[in-house]
Amino acid sequence: MSIRQKAKVRGGAAVAVAAVLALALAGCGGGDKPKEPQKAAPSQSQARGAQKPAPSSGNTSAPLEVIATAKGPSGIVLEVNSVVRDQDGYLTVNGQLKNTGSQAFVRTSEWNGVEKNASPASVAGATLVDSVGKKRYYVLRDTEGRCACTTGLSRIAASESVPFFAQFPAPPTTTTEVVFGLPTFDTATLKISG
Repeated sequence: MSIRQKAKVRGGAAVAVAAVLALALAGCGGGDKPKEPQKAAPSQSQARGAQKPAPSSGNTSAPLEVIATAKGPSGIVLEVNSVVRDQDGYLTVNGQLKNTGSQAFVRTSEWNGVEKNASPASVAGATLVDSVGKKRYYVLRDTEGRCACTTGLSRIAASESVPFFAQFPAPPTTTTEVVFGLPTFDTATLKISG
């Protein structure tokens, strides 16, 4: 092969590489539609309004059914909305803690209970009593002592409602009623569903 032929081959290869690079670069941009301007973040009031309500038995915006009420100190009321036994052997009590008073309520540490407490500002002191089976049930805890219950309760503003839940080992299926207790509250008899 002569020097002249080698130069032609090298020149042709260079042109081919340049053409491939040009096509690759052309495919990386330019033909896309312009991006729409980003919308401003919603204001706090809009964000609060967009929050999903707590799950209920139906898809209506009707208030939850109150199946039991327990009165606490300084206008605090616990309204129980459900007591459900599941197939995994747990019983979950759901409801709302409401401050019906005219001043903010600072919670008492008694709600935590006296057991090992790795759940500060919680309702881990709640109990269920099976009067027929003569057995008391305590809120479930994980291996590190954290409760399966509402935590982070330090203050409830006047007229404020906060969700409440506590999970317990389920009593035998023959037990249909339990007595619920939370320190500083009246007791309440609860019918179990499920």
